[in-house]
Amino acid sequence: MASFNTKTFIKHDDYMTPFNAWDNIKQFIPKDKVIWECFYGDGKSGNHLSTLGFNVIHKPVDFFKHNLGDIIVTNPPFSKSKIVMDRLYELDKPFILIFPSSKINTSYFRKWKDKNIQIIIPRKRIQFIKKINGVIPTNYKSMCNFDCFYYCYKMNLDKDITWLNTTTKKTTKKTTKIIFKKI
Repeated sequence: MASFNTKTFIKHDDYMTPFNAWDNIKQFIPKDKVIWECFYGDGKSGNHLSTLGFNVIHKPVDFFKHNLGDIIVTNPPFSKSKIVMDRLYELDKPFILIFPSSKINTSYFRKWKDKNIQIIIPRKRIQFIKKINGVIPTNYKSMCNFDCFYYCYKMNLDKDITWLNTTTKKTTKKTTKIIFKKI
């Protein structure tokens, strides 16, 4: 059995959100609202959302002391999940969060059971950008080994669980050929 004292298990939350994480769900984020990307990280997540055409507040302020924007769209530090969820419960503001899929099984998430949480399931794992002390480690390969969902509250999605499209062009062409053969 592996020891939990190896450097593999050093706790840090420096995993930055890649552009495609927001690009994949842009159709679910309202364009007429001011977004608060409340966890600053390296500052790029807010820039990604702005590039996609959203009005974004993204500055290094304390999430636990401020209440900005109309909705929250963020990738919070996973080690602070419980206190983040407590703060969101207190704010009662619409949000989209990137969290590991396992968070839905936690006791602190269960208090949301009557709050109509909706989930968007990505096509594949989000490959976060790891940074240690603000720098991408030498020889780092982005290979996330856990699944994340987009947890949504007051976003009025069409379905409670939305699966992002998994069809590729190659699959679509193959399916089209099969359909034509049947006719």
